[in-house]
Amino acid sequence: MKVSPFMLIVIFFIGISSAAAQKKTSLTLNEAINLAWAKSNEVTLANTKVKTKKYELQSTKNNQYPDLKLSGQYQRLANASVNFKLNQNNTGTQEALPIVNQLMIGQLNASVPVFSGFKIQNSITVYENLYQAEMATALQTKEEIALRVIDYYASLYKAQKTIELLKENQKSAQQRVNDFIALEKNGIIPRNDLLKSQLQASKIQLSLDETNNNLKIINFYLVTLLKLNPDTKLEIRERDFADFQMTNIPENELPALENRKDLEALRFQGKASEANIKIAKGSYYPAIALVGGYTALDLSNVITVQNAMNIGIGLSYDLSAILKNGTLVRLAENKFLEVQNSEAILTDYIKIQVQKAIEDYDLALKQDVVYGQALEQSSENYRIIKDKYDNGLSDTNDLLEADVEQLSSKINKTLAKANTIQKYYELLSVTGQLSQTFTISKL
Repeated sequence: MKVSPFMLIVIFFIGISSAAAQKKTSLTLNEAINLAWAKSNEVTLANTKVKTKKYELQSTKNNQYPDLKLSGQYQRLANASVNFKLNQNNTGTQEALPIVNQLMIGQLNASVPVFSGFKIQNSITVYENLYQAEMATALQTKEEIALRVIDYYASLYKAQKTIELLKENQKSAQQRVNDFIALEKNGIIPRNDLLKSQLQASKIQLSLDETNNNLKIINFYLVTLLKLNPDTKLEIRERDFADFQMTNIPENELPALENRKDLEALRFQGKASEANIKIAKGSYYPAIALVGGYTALDLSNVITVQNAMNIGIGLSYDLSAILKNGTLVRLAENKFLEVQNSEAILTDYIKIQVQKAIEDYDLALKQDVVYGQALEQSSENYRIIKDKYDNGLSDTNDLLEADVEQLSSKINKTLAKANTIQKYYELLSVTGQLSQTFTISKL
């Protein structure tokens, strides 16, 4: 069968596409976090809400500027009947009346607020604080997204390292099976020992399959969060995650009470609620404004008015507010109390979070040390058992058990370092210092 040049080209490009799909991508943690900040839906929504509050603030500020309205009318009158009583003479006869068939009116009115019970300035204060609260909420969203990236990143790193160790152990386990097959054929070991070694190799394969499955799931979560191609395979390099010094470790809740953006947002909401109380009380006062205008009028063949200017003071007072406004004031006061209570609850919760994060970080440090000692002990134990087994002083059960213990210790030690780093970042997160750790980069 002949293969056309076109088919060869298609096969070539399919091969290139397949190789590209399998190519792994490396991202530093800083790059991954910056990518999430730039592309995640949560951060985009938070930034959009900030812009909305900014426009609301600008709209409220516009209320302090004069209102200027221009209006005009042109009306065509059909055979209007006009009777001027003042034009009748003493004999009772009436002069001939003009034909009135159109009316034109032009008006320009201006109103400048002078006093409105301090409502305008307090409304500006409300939206200034709500704008600041929304910005703080957006920064808190960035903190949460950064921590989520770190969790996925660390989990991906742990899965990759676990797979490396399992594959390494799988090679030695498979070699042991091959050796035991030869020994069993020669009648040197019982078949039961061969079955035990094969069972251990099967267990390692199951663990490897499960870890590979977890790796794929975590990889999908992370690339989805970063808005990367779903087929992207991320690879975490050792120097990109584990090779750094952990400094400025928080020791109490004081940094959290100063830096937590969710707490800062509640404080700004409290200031806005205070201003809302003043707005509600402002209804007890009258509203005063400077008013002025210009009018031009032309009623055809009857009257023409030009340069009719007016200026004065406008006063309005809602008398019913004296009876009704008390409820609105109490409502605003209770909303302020709600914000205060929410702030107190969040403050206590932050203290608990910080204390737990400090304890978890200390525990991770201790576990790292213990797992290091356990790795040395299990490695030495396996060496001794292996020597005894080779000299016929130990059985297969002891050898396989020592091998499992050594593998478990290697995995625990590898994951302990990553877990310590993860707990360190969690501690920075609950104290509101996580975003400060990463620099804004141009990807």
